[in-house]
Amino acid sequence: MRGATYARRAAGALALALAATACGGGGGGGGERAVLTSSWGDPQNPLEPANTNEVQGGKVLDMIFRGLKKYDPRSGEAVNMLAASIDTKDSQNFTVRINPGWTFSNGEKVTARSFVDAWNYGASLRNNQKNAYFFGYIDGYDKVHPGSGAQTADTLSGLKVVDDHTFTVRLSQKFSGFPDTLGYAAFAPLPRAFFTDHAAWVKRPVGNGPYAIESYIKGAQMSLKTWDRYPGPDKAQNGGVTLQVYTDNNTAYTDLMAGNLDLVDDIPAAQLKNVRTDLGDRYLNTPAGIIQTLEFPYYDPAWKKKGSEKVRKGLSMAINRKQITDMIFRGTRTPATDWTSPVLGVDGGYKKGLCGAGCDYDPAEARKLVKEGGGIPGGQVKLTYNADMGSHKEWIDAVCNSINNALGNDKACVGNPVGTFADFRNQISQHKMAGPFRAGWQMDYPLIQNFLQPMYFTNASSNDGKWSDRDFDKLVDQANAETDQAQSVRTFQKAEEVVRDDMAAIPLWYQNGSAGYSQRLSHVTLNPFSVPVYNEIKVS
Repeated sequence: MRGATYARRAAGALALALAATACGGGGGGGGERAVLTSSWGDPQNPLEPANTNEVQGGKVLDMIFRGLKKYDPRSGEAVNMLAASIDTKDSQNFTVRINPGWTFSNGEKVTARSFVDAWNYGASLRNNQKNAYFFGYIDGYDKVHPGSGAQTADTLSGLKVVDDHTFTVRLSQKFSGFPDTLGYAAFAPLPRAFFTDHAAWVKRPVGNGPYAIESYIKGAQMSLKTWDRYPGPDKAQNGGVTLQVYTDNNTAYTDLMAGNLDLVDDIPAAQLKNVRTDLGDRYLNTPAGIIQTLEFPYYDPAWKKKGSEKVRKGLSMAINRKQITDMIFRGTRTPATDWTSPVLGVDGGYKKGLCGAGCDYDPAEARKLVKEGGGIPGGQVKLTYNADMGSHKEWIDAVCNSINNALGNDKACVGNPVGTFADFRNQISQHKMAGPFRAGWQMDYPLIQNFLQPMYFTNASSNDGKWSDRDFDKLVDQANAETDQAQSVRTFQKAEEVVRDDMAAIPLWYQNGSAGYSQRLSHVTLNPFSVPVYNEIKVS
């Protein structure tokens, strides 16, 4: 899932009035329990589960939806939530049985059809959902979402409703990790209201999670109240959450210190030198499944020509990761030596040092490689980033200074800020990047597959630079088909070596989750995705 940022805008932004219980009949309320306030940023798109692939929208989906699986907030393990069982004999044909008793916040029952209809909608080409690719292994995807031309089917042939609590899934090939992907929000169920009056649902989202959206004022805040009739085991321990929109997380931190905000879930770099003194044990700094990279626009022939891999490797070797993480991030980042995350563990696919010399700081070799590769396209690297988050400019400038010093050219690299995260993402989506750009990946689920396939597989959902390699694609398909987990991981690592050999993206550092909270709160933790476990937070 793509990283995001905060944004605070003028109070005159458009208000979207939502029903107090997110479409009535849901019994919102939250009783006498207090509501907490937390920093946030406007999502890029309306909150459709299959159309949200960035962190800020994802936070809300995680609060208002529950799927077949849920990722344990401590271990990250995929555990059954709505699923009573997901059975298979061949890793290609699955029978899914859902637990009875689940409803949406409007009172409608969650059934097998709620999942099948949602997945068919998400996969359909005509619905233009950003996460459509996640349904790509289900049989019939090539008909509902062809690579070119019009779709020739309305539904996935691999999905069949058996009864109210059972459906089957047939994949186009074996994928042993498929059940563990089903905690991702794209696979959430949807109520009939989503389909019968879609425009109204977008304005008044209805889910089946422990919270219901009460109101949203774009550029200002979103109010979520506890849904008291939520049938799940992870009920909210507070009365609700008000997500306040910020343009600068330094401002959010100032509001926290002034008592005007309860929770900041990304401590700005400028405050790291003071945060332990300011907050004591109310400061959290925990490992998370996040990696920061620099990606390249392969739709620009200058970055795709023969020899350009040497330029990319040279730029990587011109970046002094240790110095930047020590001086700017103060223990919240660790220099990356592969393209995954230590959170996966060795058995899960993390392989320290897989990047090899390409991630070492070596100015002499960097100059040599850039020269051998034909030099930097256009003579200058412009690192594009969104400027509406306090910490990006500082590290972008540090990366450019490192590159300039290593290459002996003070104009070799400059930062290229874009005003807001939404504008930044829109330019990326429209393939308007003129050079390398900031990229952050927060895992959707704790599998090595999720760090590689969405980012680098040909035409994958988050392959923003449009890198493509047949050998990589072939190895990923082989890894997914493996029924032995250890062999699957080894095959994925071979695919990762293809990424390394072409330096498809420059790995920068692994990112910890960080947060600070007020004295009103207790039981505050971050999950392995670096997101606060909102439902466990208590407010005094």
